[in-house]
Amino acid sequence: MAKLRKFAAYQKLERPYTRISKYTKQNYVRGGFPHMKVIKFDMGSPEKEYDTVIKLNVCKSMNIRHNALESARLVSNRFLEKSLGKNFHLRVRVYPFHVLRENPLASGAGADRMSTGMKKSYGKSISSAARMKEGQAVLELRINKEHFKIGKEALSRSAKKLPCSCKVVAN
Repeated sequence: MAKLRKFAAYQKLERPYTRISKYTKQNYVRGGFPHMKVIKFDMGSPEKEYDTVIKLNVCKSMNIRHNALESARLVSNRFLEKSLGKNFHLRVRVYPFHVLRENPLASGAGADRMSTGMKKSYGKSISSAARMKEGQAVLELRINKEHFKIGKEALSRSAKKLPCSCKVVAN
């Protein structure tokens, strides 16, 4: 399996590079949109009425990769299903639209004949990330008041899976 490049290369919020053209059909990210791990954005029972909303907010503006979002979602969903059954509604509030690219540079014997160096260095799309601003909610959990402690614990567990410090906020 291909190894992921360290996320330090993609952490900072920079201007997203997408193709801009005066013709609408030619506005796109070259190389297509890569496979995304986050499949479900709503878990539990969204149709029920709940009286408490708890959010997981990021404390720093940055990109969060799709596999970190999926990991955070899985941890909190598993914990909530074990303890509450289906008596909750967990929602992933962000979508990883930002395409991350990599210009793979060859190393080793004969690499100089294979690679083009920094010529044609646009790179291939390898992953996607959500662009987060400080104080923005990543996850939102709706539960009843008697399960408040369980909900807070679930979100604090998922905060450990994200690459930045997060704050659990109750409304």
